This record gives sequence, structure tokens and C-alpha cells, in this order.
Amino acid sequence: MSPERIAESLHPLERKVIVHLKESCSVDDLMKKTGLKQVEVMRALQWLKNKKLVTIEDYSKEVVKLDTNGKTYLKDGLPERRFIKALGSKTANLEQIAKKAGLNKNELRVSIGILRRKNIIYVFRKKDVIVTLTQSGKRFLVEKMDEEKLLEKLPVEISKLNDAERETLNQLMKRKSIVKIDTIKTKTAQLTQLGQKVLKIGFEENVIDKLTPEIIVSKGWKNKKFRRYDIEAPVPEIYVGRRHFVNQAINYVRKVWLEMGFKEMTGNFVQTSFWNFDALFTAQDHPVRDMQDTFFIKKPESGRLPEKKIVDNVKKTHENGYTTGSIGWRYKWNPEEAKKLVLRTHTTVLSARTIASLKEEDLPAKFFAVGRCFRNETVDWSHLFEFNQTEGIVVGDVNFKHLIGYLKEFFRKMNYEKIRIRPAYFPYTEMSCEVEVFDPIHEEWVELGGAGMFRPEVVKPLFGREVQVLAWGLGLARIIKNYYQINDLRTFYKNDLKYLRSVKEWLL
Repeated sequence: MSPERIAESLHPLERKVIVHLKESCSVDDLMKKTGLKQVEVMRALQWLKNKKLVTIEDYSKEVVKLDTNGKTYLKDGLPERRFIKALGSKTANLEQIAKKAGLNKNELRVSIGILRRKNIIYVFRKKDVIVTLTQSGKRFLVEKMDEEKLLEKLPVEISKLNDAERETLNQLMKRKSIVKIDTIKTKTAQLTQLGQKVLKIGFEENVIDKLTPEIIVSKGWKNKKFRRYDIEAPVPEIYVGRRHFVNQAINYVRKVWLEMGFKEMTGNFVQTSFWNFDALFTAQDHPVRDMQDTFFIKKPESGRLPEKKIVDNVKKTHENGYTTGSIGWRYKWNPEEAKKLVLRTHTTVLSARTIASLKEEDLPAKFFAVGRCFRNETVDWSHLFEFNQTEGIVVGDVNFKHLIGYLKEFFRKMNYEKIRIRPAYFPYTEMSCEVEVFDPIHEEWVELGGAGMFRPEVVKPLFGREVQVLAWGLGLARIIKNYYQINDLRTFYKNDLKYLRSVKEWLL
């Protein structure tokens, strides 16, 4: 912005302040020169700094101020002054002086010590302690002592005291609550070269700074200029209400699948082991079902199994392979083990239940799920006991090429440009694969999820006949962490409000 335009945009407070900045000036000095309050001066300086018209430097200064006793002594007189007044040019004993001057024992003792050290009084004894002014001390009946002169001068910066005043200050500091030193932080401002140019241009006097109903009605705006609006002026941050950034990503994932023609699967977090493990052809003695990996529910401990036909089909598949062409796991299947309730360890449980509910007339069908899963993991930077997963199945006359197409389209919509599929092994799919994407920051391929075609041992017991089912289960945190530049998975569930406010919106 040109100096002319900057000059036209200055606020009234800025104009009042900048004209006094031909030389470096402190905030206190600007307050005196402009008549503005401290907050107004500070606001004007900050605006001028934002426009690069001034530079601001912080500095500290030590200021000597009156303390509680000092304020009293300034009003009523120092104890030694009251002592001198009570004594006058006479000779008197201490008891008379103390009573006349209104001094307590401590003030009397201090006064004697100071006045004797300064050779102002002479003390001698007869029957009582007698005091008289010395010849040199008589001048203090009319002259002020150095301590009195300094008290009257306060408050003052230490740097502005001369050597004699500094010595007097040191003596006063030894006395109780007469003076105190405060460190005051202040600022000084100085014009930049741009500021000097703006100041030379000058400012319009007949300028309207804000438009009011009165000005409009009275047509007071005629033949006047409006202050130029500063579109570069900083504004306070406003934190609007919004969803948690993980929920924003989840909603976007849901939108992607819906746009691709999928229907959403939903279900409870708590499921029977039958749906979570048995229906997916996971043997009842498989280590994944142990407490080390799974959260088992204590109350109630067991749930209900589905209709007898499905249970029998799954039982036969485990024991002898049913009619799938498999020999099964070749053990005695236990229905009580299948009834145990667990927190679902994957959203694939929803795929199993959906396949079991389908009829021939429903085919072909496409379903997805986005939801929380739970595993008995030790929490660290790469593991959580609670995480989000997105699941998908396509049922019908489909093949492995269709699976690759769906996965590539999904990840393309998630803003991954380089995607590749490589062979893998998973217990309930064959063929199986893993999806990898290229991380341009670390320049390496990263695995983001597993997929495959459900084995007959999964599909036939549930649907009643063999049918092709494409399936995938993808960890959501791995997919979205690059967008949010998160390396520690625990960050997804931090309750740090400052951090949550700073996280960018999901704008894919």
C-alpha cells in the first residue's frame, strides 16, 4: 500500500500518536502529550506497528516510590525532623522531646542515631540524658535534610538520581517501609522510514471515521472524505463451534462411500463372539480371542446366538468344513464359547451380520461401515485400544479386479495419488491383498489396510450358498494422519482445547 493510502487509512488514535513520534518516545510521554489513556496509546502503537510505520522496543526501568511509612512521614515529617522541631534551639531531655514530638521508643532511638551521625545534635548526661543542637546543626531548623528532599521528589527513576541522592536512597532503604523500588516495564516507539514518509504527507482534518444514522439523515457526509478501510488490519481470532476433526474425516469417508453407491451398515459396539469370531471362521482356540487382544464383557457375560440354521452351519464349518470343500478346524465347536460378549475388535462383524441377513433378491449389494473398534492394546505412539475403521463389502457377480477398482477409487477420493495393491494373507479372505500409498514426505510406500475376497467358509454358512464377496477393512487413523500431519496416534484423542482449535478443517 502506498504511503498516501496508508495516511488515508489511519485511525484517529493513530493520528494523535504519530505526530509526536518525530523522535523516540515512551508510552508515558505519549500519554502526557496526547492526553490519551495507556490502553489507547498501546492500541495506536500496535496498529502503527502492523502498518510498519513504527518500531517498538521494550525496556525496564526501576522507580523509587514512597512506601507506607514514607507516605506518613511525607505528610507528618520524618522522626528526626519532628525531633529537631521539638528540640528547637533549646536544651532539653529526651523524655520532653519524645513527648512533644510524638515519637515512640523506636522512632526516638532511630532519630538520635541519625542526628548524631550527621553531627546535628550533641548528647550529654547529668541526671537525665540532655540534648542540644550543635553549632552546625542549627541550620537544619530552617533547611531541609537530604532525606526530606528525596521524599518530596518521589516517584523518580533511579537512573535519574545523582550520586548524593543514590547514597541518601541507600540510607532510606535500610529503614523500615519508607521507600520501595518497583521495576516498571514500558515501551518506546520510533518512526520507520515509511512512517516518516506518511508523517510528511500529513492528514486530512475533515474526515469521517464512522458512518452513523445521524450523519446519513443530516447529510453531514457531503463534501467530506471517509477514512480508507484497512483490509489488512489484524482481527482477533474467533473460534467457531465445529465437529472434532476426526468426526469431520469420518463424515467425509461416509460421504465418499455413499457417492459410490454403498449403503451404510451399523451395529452395536458389544457383540457376541459368534459374530465377532466364529462367523468369520476364526477357531475358538485361536490366540486372537485371548484376553491379550480382546475386551470381554463381565456383566452380562453371555448373549444370544442367532437362528439355529446359521449356528448349525457355522458349527459344521468349524468342525468339518460343512459343504465348502474345506476340512474345517477339526475340533468340537462349543456354543457357550460363541455366546461370550466382547467389545467388537473390528467392523467386519457388521459385514458378517449383513451377509447373513441378505436374500437372493437383494443381490447385487454394496455396503460400508465407519465405526469404532476396541482391542486390548498397550497405548503408545502407534497403538490405541480404541480406533476407527472403515469396512466395506460388495456381494454378487464380482471379481478381484472390481476390488482393486473400488479401493483405488476410494483412496483417490482421499487425496492419495500413487496407489498400489500387493499380495497378502488374511485369515478369512482368499485372494487377499494390502493397499499401499506413496508418502511424498518420507518418500516411501505405506500400508493403509487389508482387503480380499471372503472365503467360502465365511460366506456359505451365512448366506446359504457360495457367492463372491469383496471385503476390506481400513484403519482410519492411518489414512487421515498425513492430512493432519500427525505422527503420534494418541494425538487424535487429545483433549487439549488449544490444539483442537488450531487443527485445520477437513477440506478434501
